[in-house]
Amino acid sequence: MPVVKVLELVGESREDWQDAVQSAVREASRTVKNISGVEVANWTAQVQSGQIVEYKANVKVAFTE
Repeated sequence: MPVVKVLELVGESREDWQDAVQSAVREASRTVKNISGVEVANWTAQVQSGQIVEYKANVKVAFTE
């Protein structure tokens, strides 16, 4: 049975939280093979002048070796 490893990352996007999660997965997949899942641990955003200007998602990316 393979061992599952987990990376904790923060994805960022100016579009929305879903894109922030996808950004983290896309970046992880550049160097990590066999990504099997993602867990969103936290949603945050940066606000300026009453508007959200950047969405952030703390994610845990699971993969096997």
